[in-house]
Amino acid sequence: MTKIALVAGATGLIGKQLMYKLLEDSHFAKVYILVRKELAIKHPKLEQVITSFDHLEKIHLSQPITDVFCCLGTTMKKAKSQAAFYKVDFTFTVEVAKFAQKSGATNCMLVSSVGADSISSVYYTRVKGEVEEAIKNIQFDAFHAFRPSMLMGSRDEFRFGEKLGIGVALLLRPFMFGPLAKYKPIHSAVVANNMLLASLQDKKGNFVYEYADFEPKNT
Repeated sequence: MTKIALVAGATGLIGKQLMYKLLEDSHFAKVYILVRKELAIKHPKLEQVITSFDHLEKIHLSQPITDVFCCLGTTMKKAKSQAAFYKVDFTFTVEVAKFAQKSGATNCMLVSSVGADSISSVYYTRVKGEVEEAIKNIQFDAFHAFRPSMLMGSRDEFRFGEKLGIGVALLLRPFMFGPLAKYKPIHSAVVANNMLLASLQDKKGNFVYEYADFEPKNT
């Protein structure tokens, strides 16, 4: 079956790499990306949909989609408030998933976070858990939630705290096993590739992936 993808968050660390992987993959005939302004990239399979995530109901796609990749996300530092963070990480993400299902999608791949738990005492991981629960309730044929810890990769912006944290985590990685293994840093390209692989699987249900579930496992 020819597959058609919708990507939200194609300018982010994972979303950008995922977009390129989808464009290169022969299983996908078209890749829609939701963006606020046009990106400087051209490809015969790519269609950029300029939109505000507040008004997804105004979008009309020329073809029904099969797979949605939700890679939206911000940080509390950038959002500057819990309300602004919630709007991006929960409201926009869930609305994209709902829009995608109405547009034909049966598979949903979500970038979540290590520790995601709807009853967590930590706001960040609680919101991530709430997003997972909300998308489960949309009832896609297959829902894949990816829970990476710190992400390695080339960002457009420099984050000193994140760089420091990754450096420390890499030093400690040989000692991170058992319950601590899921906190190992992982390269964003590995997460993107695993999202693509999940979309190609012919299975139904809800699936969660943590560090030990990613391939290759030694990355």
